[in-house]
Amino acid sequence: MKRLSLAVAFIVMALGHHTARAAAPPLPPPAAAPSAAPPVEELVSEALSRAPSLAALRARLAAAREMVAPAGALPDPTVAIVLQDMSFPKWTVGSDQMSMIGPEVEQEIPFPGKRAARRDAAGADAGVRASELERLQREIAAQVRTLYARVWALDRERADLEAARELLDMLAATAASRYSVGGSDQEAVLKAQLEVSRLAERLDDLAAERAAAVAALNRLLDRPGAAPLGPAAELPPPAVPAQPWEASAVQASPDVAVRQAAVAAAEKRVAVARLDFKPDFVTGAGVGLRGGYDPSVTLRFGLVLPIWRKEKQRPLLRAAESELAAARAELRDAEASARAAAAELAARWRRADRVVELYRQAIVPQSSAAVDAARASYLVGRGDFLTVVDDFNRWLDARVGLARREADRFATWAEVEALIAPAQAEPNHKEN
Repeated sequence: MKRLSLAVAFIVMALGHHTARAAAPPLPPPAAAPSAAPPVEELVSEALSRAPSLAALRARLAAAREMVAPAGALPDPTVAIVLQDMSFPKWTVGSDQMSMIGPEVEQEIPFPGKRAARRDAAGADAGVRASELERLQREIAAQVRTLYARVWALDRERADLEAARELLDMLAATAASRYSVGGSDQEAVLKAQLEVSRLAERLDDLAAERAAAVAALNRLLDRPGAAPLGPAAELPPPAVPAQPWEASAVQASPDVAVRQAAVAAAEKRVAVARLDFKPDFVTGAGVGLRGGYDPSVTLRFGLVLPIWRKEKQRPLLRAAESELAAARAELRDAEASARAAAAELAARWRRADRVVELYRQAIVPQSSAAVDAARASYLVGRGDFLTVVDDFNRWLDARVGLARREADRFATWAEVEALIAPAQAEPNHKEN
């Protein structure tokens, strides 16, 4: 055992700083520096223009708008050829004054107000689609901002780990030098090497986590899943409106807007169902050709009577009224959910803001001071290497924690924006 220790000491003295570096698995070689990621709001604009889910909903909105005019159009007329033969099957048109043949046109005319009510109902359905589109736009904007903040935090963490690797290399070299002269035991050298290996492991985990976040972002941008995204160099400082937010949430929440549109559509359908109790009109005209006799003209006027209202109109009205009651209940639930979400987000924002300031003002500076003091003591031979490693890990966790807390705060702001920001104009798109 003594010979082994002497051999190790000899190698350490011969290689010095390179001993610690060679024992640890090397980090992946740095790739060529990619261009920085676009600003987050630029990515938001791109997602709002290219997200497939938004394209699908825009197409459905266009379809709903196209349905408004047909909903109030007149029913198609009926055209028929009418034969009146007084001695059938003998052909008597032209030889009998009462026999004739000719075209007849019949047109159904809805009761006054029905066409307008049906147009209003179809327009209200299109309004629901428009509100759904606004809601999805806000959701996608919040998702893009949250994913961008996550990528930014991971990029910050990688930079911190790279900086920590340099510090660990110096500590490992110091431990090796002290071990070579008998100033410390072999455990300090091995501990330093272990920490370097753990950093390499964390970097691999970060790369996988970042790839997953970028893939999720690429889905929203309609890019290939593995399309690269450069380093997220900047996270805009979030600014939220003054609290409380509950009233603003009820007024501006996209979910509430969707439910309000649904109530309006249900009310229009009830109006249509009530008008269906009124009779519709039928008009018609025909010309009878009588061969050598003068043609005859037939005029018709009739009513379409809703005499089966017990089996048809009344159940339809009750169904429409039930749908209206359900829509109003869902609106109240959406308003309650908006108030609850506003209260929750307010609490999360206050906590996130306080914690970020705590990290900036206390945790990060204190951890930096602690690791500097421990390293200085160890360099002059008074400190313990395990204390240095422990303080180093706290320093690293503090820097990583600050980045993640800032990303969490930004994600909270994104949710606040999605909940209470005023509705924005829809980007221009060609509707086929």
